[in-house]
Amino acid sequence: MHARRRTVLTAGAAGAAGLVTACGSSGDGDGDRSTAAAPEASRAAKPSTRAGAASADGSVPGGEVLGKASDIPVGGGKVFEEQEVVVTQPKEGEFKGFSAVCTHKGCIVVTVSDGTINCPCHGSRYSIADAAVVAGPAPQPLAVERITVTGGTIRLG
Repeated sequence: MHARRRTVLTAGAAGAAGLVTACGSSGDGDGDRSTAAAPEASRAAKPSTRAGAASADGSVPGGEVLGKASDIPVGGGKVFEEQEVVVTQPKEGEFKGFSAVCTHKGCIVVTVSDGTINCPCHGSRYSIADAAVVAGPAPQPLAVERITVTGGTIRLG
């Protein structure tokens, strides 16, 4: 039995949104995330020990610990993939936090070198000082993430 065109079009329109949502990748193998909105959705679903949230031992430590300040080189930075955050130290003792989600296609940046935060997917690069786009195709800077550095410990939130 052949489906009538009107039936196919009606069914296609109703199911298109679900299909687009379910198909997360373009399948071109370049490491893209499905959509720019996906990183925010995935971050919201993760348990958090950011400021105000209790840690495993029940204390409220002032934010999720990312690492030691001594692990962030002056003029460089470090990507914390699990938290989707990059921390840089443009000048001695000056620490900056940015989203590690590239503003082009939502890939996670992977390296910090030669004064830039680098995305492997399409070559976007961002300044370690303010996350401004240094090389495209990224359309805008990385989002700022609030971090604190106390007693040599970097915390998110």
